[in-house]
Amino acid sequence: MVLNYIWIGLILIAVAVGIVQFAVFGQADIFNEIINSTFASAKTGFEISLGLTGVLSLWLGIMKIGEAGGVVRGFSRAVAPFFGRIFPEVPKGHPAFGSMFMNISANMLGLDNAATPMGLKAMQELQELNPNKKRASNAMIMFLVLNTSGLTLIPVSIMVYRAQLGAANPADVFLPILLATYFSTLTGLLSVCIAQRIRIWDKVILGTIGVLTLLIGGLLWLAGRLPQETLTKWSTIVASMLLLAVIVSFVVAAMARKVNVYDTFIEGAKDGFSTAVRIIPYLIAILVAVGMFRASGAMDLLVRGMAWCVAGLGLDTDFVAALPTALMKPLSGSGARGLMVDAMTQYGADSFVGRLVCILQGSTDTTFYVLAVYFGYVGIRDSRYAVVCGLLADLAGIIAAIAIGYVFFH
Repeated sequence: MVLNYIWIGLILIAVAVGIVQFAVFGQADIFNEIINSTFASAKTGFEISLGLTGVLSLWLGIMKIGEAGGVVRGFSRAVAPFFGRIFPEVPKGHPAFGSMFMNISANMLGLDNAATPMGLKAMQELQELNPNKKRASNAMIMFLVLNTSGLTLIPVSIMVYRAQLGAANPADVFLPILLATYFSTLTGLLSVCIAQRIRIWDKVILGTIGVLTLLIGGLLWLAGRLPQETLTKWSTIVASMLLLAVIVSFVVAAMARKVNVYDTFIEGAKDGFSTAVRIIPYLIAILVAVGMFRASGAMDLLVRGMAWCVAGLGLDTDFVAALPTALMKPLSGSGARGLMVDAMTQYGADSFVGRLVCILQGSTDTTFYVLAVYFGYVGIRDSRYAVVCGLLADLAGIIAAIAIGYVFFH
């Protein structure tokens, strides 16, 4: 229901702002721009879905091999103590634990294309446990909020964009992104725990958070001692090696069980096309609404209004130029990426704004995109409080990103 109201709101606001632009400011082409944005957004949605077909086929096939080889079940057992606390509705040893772990791990390594098929697989498995097939279960909400909070250890793609746009040290945003995304994920986890009355003070939950905090602290210490060029190089190498290790371990484990690996891969890959087709309507719907909102000038008005409010409070307004990326990120990953590149092009990759947009881009994931695609894939109509908790995580990530940007680069 929440997504329904948001979708309607984006369209109605876009039309209202367009009328004002036409009647007050005499922009005769505004309605044409809004309409053109719907066609462009629909085309983009289809192209994204079509582009996912190959990736979905690949990773659904790999996941099928992992299931047949027992590796996914092994992942389920490994994360069971912590996941059992935050997903109390999921039976012990259920394969959904392994799929969720694989999805979250891929996100942490910045491997978006690999994460989506694993996430859709997890949603399908959680839907099998869901007593109300049209209403999001508690487990689904927890999984998607953790997903949308976007915990990223190695922001490879952002560092690549910075290198392409001439940054002197493309990896200088590595530490700020890691800190910002950690605050986002922690906020998302705690907000869902409170909503679902999960005992936050459980020793396993606290212990896991503590270990993760120490891990991030160790990575920060190590990254701080490495030259920027070395950090960029090894971040890419480590991410690729870990992904390759997953594929090889799945294949070897399946071979040890005398599984026909090729036929198993084909069986899983066959679902790739049907999965891509199923998400097309949901993806087009959210992208069209976002495109209209942006084309009408509503996004620009929102940013200018925020700048006026910030200035009225007597605060520094240097960060305001980066806000379009922050506001777009929950709505559209490709849109936010475009705004990030545009800001780095306009202000310079090594400017305060240029660095801040990169931190904002890496601090959270695309909340509305993820919820629309993942819920749409399994036919969920009532998302309950998933949007609220997801946006709280986004807000925490944005605030943390701005504060950390000032500490590191201003």
